[in-house]
Amino acid sequence: MNSLKLDRINELARKAKGPGLTEAEKKEQALLRREYIATIRMNLRTQLDQIDIQEKDGSITNLGEKYGNKTRH
Repeated sequence: MNSLKLDRINELARKAKGPGLTEAEKKEQALLRREYIATIRMNLRTQLDQIDIQEKDGSITNLGEKYGNKTRH
């Protein structure tokens, strides 16, 4: 997500509080928000996949390898 899209999200949010949005702007805002949330989730998943935990027996378990590849319901 680049800064132009973030600026547009903020611009639409300010306009929604003031004079309101047209239907086309509401659709654009929804699309940009979905893209933003998808980017945040991807970044968070990447960070969580890099976490290593040391077990009581001294072994190290990578959470990405342990939980990351499972299918979600």
